[in-house]
Amino acid sequence: MVFTPDVSDALGAAAELANSAGDPDTLEALSDLTEFFDRWGYTGSRPRTRSDLDALREVRPRLRKLLTADRGGAVDLVNVILVEQQAVPQLVRHGRLDWHVHAIDEDRPLHERVLVETAMAMIDVIRADEMHRLGTCAASDCEDVVVDFSRNRSRKFCSTTCGNREAQAAYRARQG
Repeated sequence: MVFTPDVSDALGAAAELANSAGDPDTLEALSDLTEFFDRWGYTGSRPRTRSDLDALREVRPRLRKLLTADRGGAVDLVNVILVEQQAVPQLVRHGRLDWHVHAIDEDRPLHERVLVETAMAMIDVIRADEMHRLGTCAASDCEDVVVDFSRNRSRKFCSTTCGNREAQAAYRARQG
């Protein structure tokens, strides 16, 4: 299954946020927040304050849990988020995206929008039984979230860096 652009964006943004909590933390400054908002094409009210940043940082564990859950667990987490946020699905069109679903007003705080948009994207993943496209990096020293957008469903690593490091280690082991 090829995900629609809004689903891919929501999953990619959620994975980036979940992974930003690692060492080093890559979501510490207001400039990091602004860059995240712009990079993922969010619309609506723009986060500008330290409290906006702190609120977004606080949802990272929930996003990690959702993106790494099994199918049944993901269903439970999605439903909790949608009820908590009083999500009401609506068709919208803006920017580069054709008609797609939003379920939260664009004036709500970014951390709430991220949670709902991720939950809505997960609905597609769950319904298509594509949970195997979500997981953690296969590198022995990395726990980052991986979203596999490849056509052949073969992505194992969160980044080229992790993939290369594992390939080098395997090469050295074969030579040794």
